[in-house]
Amino acid sequence: MNKDVIVIGAGAAGLFCAIEAGKRGRRVLILDHNDKVGKKILMSGGGYCNFTNLYTSPQNYVSHNPHFCKSALSRYTPSDFIQLLKKYQVPFHEKTLGQLFCDNKAKDIVNLLLQECKEAGVSILLDTSVHGVEKKETEFQIKTNQGQYSCESLVIATGGLSIPTMGATPFGYKIAEQFGLHIWPTHAGLVPLTLHVDDKEKYTPLSGISLDAIVQCKKTKFRENILFTHRGLSGPAILQISSYWTPGDPLKITLEPNVSIIDIIESAQKISPNLLLKTILSPHFPKRVLETFLEETTLQMPLKAINSKFAEKISNVFKQWEIKPNGTEGYRTAEVTLGGVDCDTLSSKTLECHKVPGLYFIGEVVDVSGWLGGYNFQWAWSSGWAAGQVA
Repeated sequence: MNKDVIVIGAGAAGLFCAIEAGKRGRRVLILDHNDKVGKKILMSGGGYCNFTNLYTSPQNYVSHNPHFCKSALSRYTPSDFIQLLKKYQVPFHEKTLGQLFCDNKAKDIVNLLLQECKEAGVSILLDTSVHGVEKKETEFQIKTNQGQYSCESLVIATGGLSIPTMGATPFGYKIAEQFGLHIWPTHAGLVPLTLHVDDKEKYTPLSGISLDAIVQCKKTKFRENILFTHRGLSGPAILQISSYWTPGDPLKITLEPNVSIIDIIESAQKISPNLLLKTILSPHFPKRVLETFLEETTLQMPLKAINSKFAEKISNVFKQWEIKPNGTEGYRTAEVTLGGVDCDTLSSKTLECHKVPGLYFIGEVVDVSGWLGGYNFQWAWSSGWAAGQVA
């Protein structure tokens, strides 16, 4: 049961690392406790897998060491992964902001990776629980429910804690701790935010409404849609900002940035001063939004009764909305786990531990978390590729 390389975790990073190591003639075995490979790949992007982003750069990642991801990302790029898709004639398309999705289903990506594993001579063992890992001299010994294995290079690609129903566990962090590596505290990222009781009661009637918005937390801001839910706030802009939000932080939100309420009021005042405020704002905001954000007496005001100071006050209700979330929905719905294995304990070029030769950590278990939009898959491919060149 001796192998050159054992990869624990059959997700995006683990599969890619195994393929690259196998191409070098290494005898590679992947172990995973799930019953199928690439579970997160299959469910991502609504089943169409947002497999990379054309505009990937180190600025799209959150880490205590923002420089760490540069090496891997520069050596295995989105265009490199696109070439692999073209080799297998997998059709794909760009949605918005450089996000690439499969035309068909995410299983196209999994099938591609499995074929690459086959060609590289990689073995995969599923339904395999790892009970213990030890290092003895130059080899690692791995005890599992399927028997004992040994290897020169051990790669931990077990992901984070997000979406436990997909089989997420803290296994990778426990191995890191066992070998004395520092771990940054973990918390949910790319996750919907919940509201305090009073705010939840006020905004629950808006559940299901989506609006274009600029959402800012401290110095970071994103412009995409926000979605009101029965628990709080979601949608791309909220998921993005959640990775920068900490409890107690207020969010500053500009609803419908392209809509100038002051201009609309002033223009309509010149033409139809007897019209009601409600009438001229209705084409720009859903009725429920207007009724939630403005008093009924304000909505029923004729335009001729609104002076410039009051017009500005009305505008600020939508353009300078400030709200303090109560928390997040947690790992249950989080797309990534923030924090993890400290980058300073690893080589940025190879992802190998400085203090434990032959031990590698790749993908989400490392303290590198991408924005929404394909960046996390690109980190999986890039970090897996980098480790696969040497493991």
